[in-house]
Amino acid sequence: MKRNWNWSLWVGFVFALAGLLTYPLFFARYPITRDFPWANLVLFGIGGILLVAGLIRAFGNAKRFRGKISGPILTTLSLLIFVFFAYQLFYLLRQVPASSGAPRVGQKAPEFTLPDQNGKRVSLADLLSSPKTTGAVLIFYRGFW
Repeated sequence: MKRNWNWSLWVGFVFALAGLLTYPLFFARYPITRDFPWANLVLFGIGGILLVAGLIRAFGNAKRFRGKISGPILTTLSLLIFVFFAYQLFYLLRQVPASSGAPRVGQKAPEFTLPDQNGKRVSLADLLSSPKTTGAVLIFYRGFW
């Protein structure tokens, strides 16, 4: 009996690779997928399901399907790819060093001039000198510009 190609192993491995490579190449551009990589986790999940299905086919019906050697290798590589992705994204990239020169909560902000949403230059002194203003709240967004 001729053994069939176990496509789910290879497609699962391709999904795991796609989960790793699509984040820096595509999904990191958009805040909805950059802040929490849900799309990449979905790709990894689909890849994992296909790899498990391929392993079940390879070992459950070895006379009919190939993959008793390549299946565990591809599954191990996919698992290592996922661990690398998770370590990079959830641990290393979250290690923002403390800024020794940054103002602390309650500390007076240094004088600055920045453009507003319309491109007009606004300074802190202008904001504080307005008769309607009693203070200013500064919000800093850590972003990907």
